[in-house]
Amino acid sequence: MESQVRGGTRWKRFAVVMVPSVAAAACVGVGLAQGALAASFSVSGQQFKVKASHLHGEGFAQYGGIDSVYTSTEGKEKKRVPVAISSFDTATITKMCQSVKTDIPFVGSIYLRLEAGNNPKKPVEAENLYIDVAQLDADAEFKNIDIGVAVKDKTRGPANKDGATTLPGGFAQQAESADLYGVEQTAWATSAGTFKLSGLSMRLGADPKMECY
Repeated sequence: MESQVRGGTRWKRFAVVMVPSVAAAACVGVGLAQGALAASFSVSGQQFKVKASHLHGEGFAQYGGIDSVYTSTEGKEKKRVPVAISSFDTATITKMCQSVKTDIPFVGSIYLRLEAGNNPKKPVEAENLYIDVAQLDADAEFKNIDIGVAVKDKTRGPANKDGATTLPGGFAQQAESADLYGVEQTAWATSAGTFKLSGLSMRLGADPKMECY
C-alpha cells in the first residue's frame, strides 16, 4: 500500500520495498559465479536479530550486494549470500535490542543479548551506518524517495559500501530521510563510522527467551 504522507511515501510493511533490492543482489550473485566480480567482505556465519521501536535516518540509500560468510562457526568454508544493504548518513535508534544465538559443542545454545537506547531522550546514535539485511519487517515512511536509481548514480546516503560486490548500474533506491517503526530485522553484518550506545546492557544466557523476537 502506498500513500503520500507529509511529502513522503509510506509502506505498511518495509519487506515489500526490499524485494527489488534482493533481486538485484541475486544478479550480483550470478556475476560472482561467472567470475565477473570478487567477493571481499567476509562475515561470520551467524545471522543476528535486531528489534527497535523507531529508527530515524537522514540520507538513506538501499541496494543489493553480496556478503561472503562462513558456513559454520568452525570458519573453514565460505559461501556467498545476497543481502539488501541499507545505509544512512546518520541514524538514531530508540529501544534497540540485538541478539545472536551460538551453538557450542558439549554446551548447547548460548544467547548474547544487547540492549541500548531505552531512554527516548538518549537513543542510539550512528554515523555512516551500513546494515547488510537478510530480512526486515517494519512500518516505514520516506521523505522525497527515488526508486530505481542506478547504484553508482545515487546521491544520498554514504558512499557505496563495496564496489567489488555491488553492480554499478544495478537497482537502488534513496530518500532524504527514512522512519522505520516496529522494526524486526535479521542481518549478517552492521558497520558504522561511529556508533554510540546509550544505556548499554549486555548479557549471556541459555534461555531462548533472550532472543529479541
